[in-house]
Amino acid sequence: MQAIRSILVVIEPEHSESLALKRAKLIAGVTQAHLHLLVCDKKHDHASLLSVIKSGLLEEGYSVTTEQAWNESLHETIIDVQQAEGCGLVIKQHFSDNPLKKALLTPADWKLLRYCPTPVLLVKTAKPWTGGVILAAIDVGNTDGEHRNLHARIVDYGFDIASLAKAQLHVISAHPSPMLSAADPVFQLKETIEARYREQCKAFQAEFDIDDLHLHVEEGPADVLIPHMAHKLEASVTVIGTVARTGLSGALIGNTAEVVLDSLEGDVLVLKPDEIIDHLEEIVTKH
Repeated sequence: MQAIRSILVVIEPEHSESLALKRAKLIAGVTQAHLHLLVCDKKHDHASLLSVIKSGLLEEGYSVTTEQAWNESLHETIIDVQQAEGCGLVIKQHFSDNPLKKALLTPADWKLLRYCPTPVLLVKTAKPWTGGVILAAIDVGNTDGEHRNLHARIVDYGFDIASLAKAQLHVISAHPSPMLSAADPVFQLKETIEARYREQCKAFQAEFDIDDLHLHVEEGPADVLIPHMAHKLEASVTVIGTVARTGLSGALIGNTAEVVLDSLEGDVLVLKPDEIIDHLEEIVTKH
């Protein structure tokens, strides 16, 4: 996270207090990143608002540029600007869609999570990060290279946020229920499954100094366990990965990151593996 030189902040003119900007200032205050403020609007009539915000930020010592843009849809506009400006992080406030609308239309924030090549921070509350809990959610049951790379990035980002917010880092990994019919005897008993998962966590526990009290290996579906643990710990931010690939049908349906988005009470930072980032950048540049 320290390597992020530029942050794209989506400003919602109809909401007086920009929670996205509040988080961006916190991060940029530590990393010295440049802030690029974007209003997604066809009419381009928010110049005075952006001018006021910009002058306030410049007075506070931030590096800032502003833009109004629109390209067919909200997520496409954000991604186009992110690519053009070379921003390493997108911060946007999340507003929940009602369940009926969600059943009929893919929410804009889901599309942003699927197609944006960079990490996306969706801000949901005004609750301060400082002194709180940061929860990194990983799936150590997947041990292929792509997932291992993603787990390392998730814990790494969680560690960075915990450092900048002087917060505590916790890590959670859900594991499957035991199955007597499993070919591998390890998966026939809860104790042996949990032991296997904890073993997979040893390397990053050593690297990021995470003791067993801050590591939660629990049985059950990730989309239930992650919000449950985030609620129990009162996590300010949950860092999660998505491996949704774009394809004919758009992307993997039932992706944990998308499913838990509305059930998590705190902010959500979503990361992708390197291979998918490359794949998405290819798609974006072809348009």
